[in-house]
Amino acid sequence: MLRKNNRKDTQIRDINFEMDPNDYAEGSCLVSYGKTKVLCTASLEEKVPRWLQNTDKGWVTAEYSMLPRSTHTRIRRDKAMSGGRSQEISRLIGRALRSCVDLKAIPEKSIVVDCDVIQADGGTRTASITGGFVALARCFDFLTQQGLLKKNPLYFQVAALSSGFVDNKIFIDLDYDEDSNCDSDLNFVFTDKNEIIEVQGTAEGKAFSADGFNSILNSTLEASQLIFEKQRQALGWETLLA
Repeated sequence: MLRKNNRKDTQIRDINFEMDPNDYAEGSCLVSYGKTKVLCTASLEEKVPRWLQNTDKGWVTAEYSMLPRSTHTRIRRDKAMSGGRSQEISRLIGRALRSCVDLKAIPEKSIVVDCDVIQADGGTRTASITGGFVALARCFDFLTQQGLLKKNPLYFQVAALSSGFVDNKIFIDLDYDEDSNCDSDLNFVFTDKNEIIEVQGTAEGKAFSADGFNSILNSTLEASQLIFEKQRQALGWETLLA
């Protein structure tokens, strides 16, 4: 199977961040993984869920949705995240982004990261996590500069990337056609310190071995380094977080 645009098997698509597309959100970016485009906004709320009140901790959560004409044919608008898929992806994004935040450094505050898919060509959840981190980091930079936070609460960077086995080959960063025809597909969420936050994997047509898993893990982790670099460039960070 030949890849579009003559991509090599382990080559990711062009990944770009358009910074601050939303004038009102504390942090925002439009992230593109090839033709997949997701608008990510991070919004401050001066409250926390009831079960976190009076704990001196804050909260980070996420909501994911696909706009009606983000796909080849119109999909019905997902009202209030009623769809099971949207709920599952929203929770994944929320877990991934909370992992990099010192919640004690944002007491009695919540950050809601909205990820709205404008155009889908595979990898919408991974693009949402990667773009969601950039929007979140932008939000924390803003709140720190405004004196609303004493310090930036981020521990590390977070990014996500999909991969799969297609005709016994490892393909990194699957587009829609590749995802639809792969034998197995996986989603990895990494830190910039080469640590794993979460792995989702399914054998769609053919099971994969433990050795195969280790190979695809290492290939995807190596490919993710370029994404972390692009995040830093978009945010104007010259070095990794301490």
